[in-house]
Amino acid sequence: MLGMLGHTFVGFIDNIMVGQLGTAELAAVSLGNSFIFIAMSLGIGFSTAITPLIAEASSSDNFLQAKATFKHGLVLCFCLGLALFLGVYFAKPMMYYMDQPPEVVKLSLPYLDLVAFSLIPMITFQGLKQFSDGMSITKYPMYAALIANILNVVFNYLLIFGKFGFPNLGIVGAAYGTLISRTIMVIFLWWVLTKKERTKKLVTNIKFFILEFKIIKKIISLGAPSAMQMLFEVAIFTSAIWLSGLLGKNPQAANQIALNLSSMTFMVFNGLNVASMIRVGNQKGLNNYQELRRIALSIFLMGTILAVFFCLIFFGFHKSLPHLYIDFNDVQNYEDNMEVLKIASQLLIAAAFFQISDSIQVMVLGALRGLQDVVIPTIITLISYWFIGFPVSYYFGSKEMYGSFGIWLGLLAGLTSASILLYLRFNYLTLKLIKTKHHEFT
Repeated sequence: MLGMLGHTFVGFIDNIMVGQLGTAELAAVSLGNSFIFIAMSLGIGFSTAITPLIAEASSSDNFLQAKATFKHGLVLCFCLGLALFLGVYFAKPMMYYMDQPPEVVKLSLPYLDLVAFSLIPMITFQGLKQFSDGMSITKYPMYAALIANILNVVFNYLLIFGKFGFPNLGIVGAAYGTLISRTIMVIFLWWVLTKKERTKKLVTNIKFFILEFKIIKKIISLGAPSAMQMLFEVAIFTSAIWLSGLLGKNPQAANQIALNLSSMTFMVFNGLNVASMIRVGNQKGLNNYQELRRIALSIFLMGTILAVFFCLIFFGFHKSLPHLYIDFNDVQNYEDNMEVLKIASQLLIAAAFFQISDSIQVMVLGALRGLQDVVIPTIITLISYWFIGFPVSYYFGSKEMYGSFGIWLGLLAGLTSASILLYLRFNYLTLKLIKTKHHEFT
């Protein structure tokens, strides 16, 4: 959980510190990150293919399979990170055609350049992290995330506000902080994995330029649908940013506050998603489907309890939490800040109610990935988010209807649909596997 939170906490710190500059700057970070969220979803989703393959190889003591999966997975993650950087970089002109506030677009462009480049070390880190997770070594990625976040705070302070002789770069300073911290994450985790006895032989003496098409095909066959699953979910949240931009800079800034807080809890659930992938992958390698189902259901229960807790926090403090992002001493932007505060408070009520749906859908997705079942879940996520959720957001999110709150009603509808359908898929598959094995045994 803490390892996954590391990615989002970088954004959390950026938003709080940039929020002190004004609502236009906060909206600019939101718009810039909307492109990054899409790219990150593809990268993180793709990298998850590494974890169940490593977990299966680890539980069956298959050294050669584990080493080959690591090598090919890392190469694919680096190449994907490079491709995503280029994709975001050349997609920048789209901002001018999205009917977004002009001052927000102008501020976003230089910020986006640097954060887009940071996708290369970030997706490479994901490859290392998913390998480490698959080996059931989850603490070192957590340490890397902790170090990166500390450095991000330090460099943000120095470069956003121009402290101790450093240049005053505004939101571009936040982008530099993100790039530096993500680069150090990669270096640290690689160094640790080469020093630990259990992983040293797997990550050293590797010929990265000698690749096998069969292994590449296997990783892509699992990684591509997983990437699309995450893309469909993240893209609907990104559409919420763009739809909010149609309402103005203040609704967009408020949306960013609610989205940032929600993404923090999502990453907690995503930690259980990884745990689900690892443990289900282990049991799949052992062909123990009864234990696989028991473990998965236990993780689902744990996540649901956490989701209820977060639901109560969001609902109980929906008026207080947005205060973290607002500078009340900024007399010039006081009216804008008050409007942002009001809208964000309403959005957190919607966010409170979709905590349970969000937790269930992401944990069940992890279990299905551990089973290496990725095609049907991809179709389910597409239908849930884009055939159910987005139309609700688009219809109810107009100025004539419920505005920003209507956009988030669509998110709630999409997440709820996904959680129900994915659980039905998991239930069907595991009962079928148990029944098949029972017949084979008897």
